[in-house]
Amino acid sequence: MSADSDVANFEGDDPKRARHTVILGWSNKIPSLLRQLVAHNHNEHGLQITVVAAMEVEQMQVEINHHMDDLVGTSLKLICGSRLDTQILRKASIDTAQAVIILAESQDAEESDELAVIIVIKILKVVDTAHFRGHIVVEVHDVENEPWIKQAGRGLVETVVAKEVITRLMVQCARQSGVAQIWRDILGSERVEFYIQRWPELDGMRFSNALISFPDAIPCGVKVASRRGKIVLNPDDDYILGEGDEVIVIAADHDSYTPSTSTSVAQVFPLRSPIEVEQAKPVKKILFCGWQSDMDDMVSILDHVLRRGSELWIFSEEPQEEREKRFNEKGIVVADLENVKLSHYSGEATRKKDLEALPLETFDSILLVADGGASFDAEQELLSTLILIKSIQASRMPYREARAVHMLPAGNSKSSWIDELQHNSAQSIIVSEVLNARTRQVLGQAGSHDSQEIEISDEMVSMALAMVAEDRRIGGVLDELFAEQGNEMVMRPAEVYFDQEEELSFFDIMVRGRQRREIVIGYHSLFEDTPVINPCHKAVKKKWSFQDSFIALVERQ
Repeated sequence: MSADSDVANFEGDDPKRARHTVILGWSNKIPSLLRQLVAHNHNEHGLQITVVAAMEVEQMQVEINHHMDDLVGTSLKLICGSRLDTQILRKASIDTAQAVIILAESQDAEESDELAVIIVIKILKVVDTAHFRGHIVVEVHDVENEPWIKQAGRGLVETVVAKEVITRLMVQCARQSGVAQIWRDILGSERVEFYIQRWPELDGMRFSNALISFPDAIPCGVKVASRRGKIVLNPDDDYILGEGDEVIVIAADHDSYTPSTSTSVAQVFPLRSPIEVEQAKPVKKILFCGWQSDMDDMVSILDHVLRRGSELWIFSEEPQEEREKRFNEKGIVVADLENVKLSHYSGEATRKKDLEALPLETFDSILLVADGGASFDAEQELLSTLILIKSIQASRMPYREARAVHMLPAGNSKSSWIDELQHNSAQSIIVSEVLNARTRQVLGQAGSHDSQEIEISDEMVSMALAMVAEDRRIGGVLDELFAEQGNEMVMRPAEVYFDQEEELSFFDIMVRGRQRREIVIGYHSLFEDTPVINPCHKAVKKKWSFQDSFIALVERQ
């Protein structure tokens, strides 16, 4: 193949490019990753993206054209070649890149992560590390391999552990359905994003005052200069912003916000007891359909975030002996689980008779996982399971509705009543681990998405990759939010912040949240389809309802 056929350029409207991102490898994530990178830079009009993959340029072009209509002024360069070839890496102008993204092509964790280390070493041979101003973002399969990949990168590597992202999101969405849309809004670039910036005029200010100093952003943490740039989310109210500190905010764009010199006067609220916060942990009955290698992580996390009395059923073709062996190897002792009762059931998820033997109408969440990874056949089986479950649930709906009424005894607190309404929704929440773009397309064409179905897909991983590629400091923020310890985003009932329906500004709500060591970042009105994160007019008072819910950044208990 001649050099001309190895490379293709698709120019946008500005031939002089200042921002350059290189993607090494090809996977199902390419279309969504390109969309996210273009969206992140929609105001810059200076982005160049180079893709290096071991496939024909014409084939790459067809795939991209199928998923993207407009590059919005972005220059796209496609190179056919090996990402292990230093000459190819030079042709891709790695040395001028703001970010280099290494995609995982293989589903074999060890093979993929070992190859990532080799590619990182190859990149370091090509660039002048003393003057290289970019960074490398690696999609990692196994979290245990993450330290070795970072070590190979000599301080230039940030990582996104794809399986960890999906696992944490599935668990969070199983606990609270509204969290899925929140993550889409924050990880995506169309509404709000995380930004980190230095504001010298805030030096000497307490964090509690800085929190209500941004009319157009939500401060949620600090990059602490005195602690070598450590990311601290949800810091103490008394933390004093110091010289060199940078404020982490959620905002619409990097130039859409600035601090105000005058802080808002907010209404305080009597602090509720810690017992009520603990009771906010829900009791859930959850079913896993399928089996995956990190099931032990999911069980451990659920045991931590759910209330005592919760049930976790695992339904899979995987023999029970193998499941228990895996748990034992990972140190999970079923008898020692504090809040979750674990039950094993065997059967085929695509066999209606086996599914009918399960009380599908009684589960609060059903988590579907594709046993075969991202293969199209495995996800076709997942799609079949989804359709069968919906059919069985629909046939048993009268029982479901009767149960919803039965579980609302008189005398419950308002927060418990609201939680029970969420707990007893008309259909179980279905969290599908959908990795293949074609499967997602079939789901959309089938019209199978409804308000209680949440799809966790590689689109979410692509969002994380693009966000870290845009600003490597965001990697620390995502690490904190996806870690087992630290902070997480939750939905809070309105009763947490006021005793009666009253007129309050959003700043008032934020201050009341701080009394609980929470940062309120948005709200969701009952009759609105999507939540509002970083609302406008924060100082304007409005009438709130007990039917509203609030989105808060809270420390995991």
